[in-house]
Amino acid sequence: MTKTELKQLQEFLRKSFSAPDMRVALDPKNIERAVVNYGERSIGSIEVDDEDGDRSFAFEMKIPVGREVLQDYLRKLFENEKLKLVARARKTDSVETNNGDDFLGVISADDKAGKSWTLQMAILDFDLEEM
Repeated sequence: MTKTELKQLQEFLRKSFSAPDMRVALDPKNIERAVVNYGERSIGSIEVDDEDGDRSFAFEMKIPVGREVLQDYLRKLFENEKLKLVARARKTDSVETNNGDDFLGVISADDKAGKSWTLQMAILDFDLEEM
């Protein structure tokens, strides 16, 4: 990842989550991966995906709470009451995540009991052009 991409990804995530303290930095062990920090916490990672000829990025964040408190956890973490979870048609093991009316990504259960979750968010190259 280039410095420009890292800066664009950071601005994109800050805007998406309304979280101005989010930081994106290159993973020193892998130049195709970035780490995402919020405050003093490491909250996720971003990997490059350019297999199909188009450059895109995949943000992944592990969420260590049960389904019943998932929305509250995200709202508290990012200090953003506009974050909301939306049920998916005929799916019980995942939910959509929105910031207001803006779709962010899908949160899927890591286990059948729903005790931990993973947020997956695709970031396309044209999403970064605005940054």
